[in-house]
Amino acid sequence: MGLLKGLDPLLTADLLYVLRAMGHGDELVVCDCNFPASTTATRTTSGKLIQLAGIGAPEAIDAICSVLPLDYFVSDPLLHMSPQEGVELPATGAKVHSTVQAAISKHCDIQMQPLERFAFYERANKAYAVVQTAERRPYGCFILKKGVVGPDGKDLKP
Repeated sequence: MGLLKGLDPLLTADLLYVLRAMGHGDELVVCDCNFPASTTATRTTSGKLIQLAGIGAPEAIDAICSVLPLDYFVSDPLLHMSPQEGVELPATGAKVHSTVQAAISKHCDIQMQPLERFAFYERANKAYAVVQTAERRPYGCFILKKGVVGPDGKDLKP
């Protein structure tokens, strides 16, 4: 395994290939270790499952967002799984959401939106690919919508 300058070493060759192959509007699922990643990946556009062993969701998303533009042209370019009605989000779930939001904020000013658990599963089936992390905190699952790199090399904004 060789490293490249300027790239987070958590970005594996397989992950970089998927990120580069995605087009504007394609979605990437970044999920925890309890998510049905293998099953979901078979239903995605690419059929790809990338596993990042030993890496939590915040670290994975920080690395991904260092190279992936998010879509500023839609209202929900960044989603997190939330509990279904009548179920409370555990404190550890809220913590993983806030930690991921802090990681995202290092790269852009987009705020995460909640997506109910079962709606999340349905949407994940339509994603481009799945990245499974070793995240163990509940509701540590996210969907990122790829945006456009503008002429200045930054996320294109309206």
